[in-house]
Amino acid sequence: MRTLIIIPTYNERENLPEMVARLEQLQLGLDMLVVDDNSPDGTGHLAKELAATRPWLQVMHRPGKAGLGTAYLDGFRLALKQGYDVVGQMDADLSHDPAYLPAMLEALWRADLVLGSRYQPGGGVKNWGPLRQIISRGGSLFSRLILGLSVRDLTGGFKLFRRRVLEGVDLDGIRSNGYCFQIEMTYRALRRGFRVAEVPIVFLDRRVGRSKLTRRVVLEAVLMVPWLRLQSIRGRL
Repeated sequence: MRTLIIIPTYNERENLPEMVARLEQLQLGLDMLVVDDNSPDGTGHLAKELAATRPWLQVMHRPGKAGLGTAYLDGFRLALKQGYDVVGQMDADLSHDPAYLPAMLEALWRADLVLGSRYQPGGGVKNWGPLRQIISRGGSLFSRLILGLSVRDLTGGFKLFRRRVLEGVDLDGIRSNGYCFQIEMTYRALRRGFRVAEVPIVFLDRRVGRSKLTRRVVLEAVLMVPWLRLQSIRGRL
């Protein structure tokens, strides 16, 4: 299966080379797409240099910071256009260890969407403070209760989609742009009848750079989750 891993970047110059090296060392035959939002630290230029000697690495340059959700959506559309069978998404800050990819790819034989799950037995997080853990676990629990789902990790961003999921979900109808984007994509996939599997992972907090989690991102999730449920009740998903 031709697989493309999408990695959005904004000021990830210190992390990107190691991420590329880790994917390269796996020798899984994966392709990678860096979607850079004109990072002030030159991440986009570095990505272009790395891609010059790696035919499996592509770079999409966007004019400015437009949000996580739109970065993934632009990557999804490109992946579909280029005929990929599987499309993955990962953070650039090394919080998502590429070493989990073989197990996640294996899980695709029984699912349409595979989630790298922090909250399945065997999963977890490292180097998070109490507040970050409360926000993450609370966000997943809040979303599960409102949306009526059994999926444990709704807010995680380590995922693999089969092509048919991205074709079946209305990408133009996605409304979330922050971390709620992860919730919305999984919920829409489930509402369309696609199979979802969770593979336990250990999430490591970023070693360098700053977290992109803001109050605005949290507020979006608080408002969007009930809206998604309402849209589902109305039969609009």
